[in-house]
Amino acid sequence: MNETYYEFGTAADRWDRAQMFFEAKEYLTAARILGGLVEEAPGQVATRLLLARSYYHSARLGPAEEELRAVLELDPVESYARLMLGRTLERQGRQAEAATQLRMAAALQGDFAPRGGEL
Repeated sequence: MNETYYEFGTAADRWDRAQMFFEAKEYLTAARILGGLVEEAPGQVATRLLLARSYYHSARLGPAEEELRAVLELDPVESYARLMLGRTLERQGRQAEAATQLRMAAALQGDFAPRGGEL
């Protein structure tokens, strides 16, 4: 991969740049920048979560799932990661696995109501 200006600068500069590209819906460019940041600091949940979102929005569902599982290893109660993992699994046609993650996400957000409208 050719290096471009995207990979240069401090980690904070690259984080800002990645967010800018993500907001501009340039998900592949954001993922490229974020991948380098994750390599440098693999324990940063926010970086991994934005990388997973970049992968998800660019339909790279396998890498999105990997990043989301890594986030959940670091922070098992990260409800947004559970929700995203559920949606990622749904898009892959893995409904049973998705349902489990979606229920866990709802419970972590305080939604304990049974599905189907019953109380």
